[in-house]
Amino acid sequence: MTDEDSESVHTDSQTGEDSELPVIQLCGLVEELSYGNSALKTETEMFEKYCCKLESREYRPLRISDVKITAAEFAQLRSRRKSKPRAGDRMISLSVEQKLDLVQKELEDMKDELRHMRANAERDLQYHEAIIEEADIRWTEVQRAVHDFEKDILRTISKKKGSILATEKVLKYIEYMNHRRDNLRDKLRLKNISLKVQRKKLLLQLRQKEEVGEALHDVDFQQLKIENAQFLETIEARNQELIQLKLSSGNTLQILNAYKSKLHRAVEMFICLGKEILLRKELLEKIDKETIQVEEDRAKAEAANKKLRKQLAEFRAPQVMVYLREKILNVEMEKTIKMWERKVEIAEMSLKGYRKAWDKIKASNEELQAIGSPGK
Repeated sequence: MTDEDSESVHTDSQTGEDSELPVIQLCGLVEELSYGNSALKTETEMFEKYCCKLESREYRPLRISDVKITAAEFAQLRSRRKSKPRAGDRMISLSVEQKLDLVQKELEDMKDELRHMRANAERDLQYHEAIIEEADIRWTEVQRAVHDFEKDILRTISKKKGSILATEKVLKYIEYMNHRRDNLRDKLRLKNISLKVQRKKLLLQLRQKEEVGEALHDVDFQQLKIENAQFLETIEARNQELIQLKLSSGNTLQILNAYKSKLHRAVEMFICLGKEILLRKELLEKIDKETIQVEEDRAKAEAANKKLRKQLAEFRAPQVMVYLREKILNVEMEKTIKMWERKVEIAEMSLKGYRKAWDKIKASNEELQAIGSPGK
């Protein structure tokens, strides 16, 4: 039996065994094979890309030796890729080290491309920002010039239309603006010359630094890397401190806003209580006046009552007509006394109500003072 027949029988038996497998295992095998095929496809595309770069660019021989692929293997791989696969040929694949070298080279190329793209983008951004800044400055200058022209010329010309003085003033203003523009042009020309000289100096310094940098050794680069790592750690620590300070400042602002709202409510309460105290004081003054008046009326009524009782005690039996007249007067006086006693009771009741109101005002005033004392 030949190799082809044995392979066919092996594949037939394998397919027979696979056909007997359940669907879940078949799906798992399909996923594994698709994942492996995608990885192989990615590796193949990367290798083809690297081969195209080697064909398109004139690399040094060291580049191929860095990848550790010999010329015979590379030619064999190219012929293998172009020719159709045969059953007797053996599959030639790259080693892990060669794949790693290819991936590192591709990664370095991608980093270089990203670096160039970032540099170009930053340069374009700076250019556009400079254009926008120049346009803003020019726009502010135009607005200032229009404002000055309207302020100095148009307002005076509107009052003196058709006069020679207005025309002369316009011409003087134009001459002044031309002279000012010439002075500005000279200043900018001198500044441009000084900037060119400064640019030459900076380029010379940069060239000198590059020459000095070429003379640096690996030890210097390692020292610079260590210092860079230390500085990065310091920057990270400072950033963490800044974040903590921002958080603490946010909490402080929240507490401050809460205390401000409490203070605002306390001030509003203080104003309301002050108005209420004024009203209660006016009411208390009115009550005091009424109380004094009632006391005076009661004193008068008591004096009259004492006088009448004294007269009643010293009473001698009068004649019938006199008795009847005095009886009528006595009844009227008793009615008057009852009426005044009723008034006194009413006044006492109102006085009790006013005293209760005054006690409430005192209690609210004490509470207000107790609220204001912790704030101080």
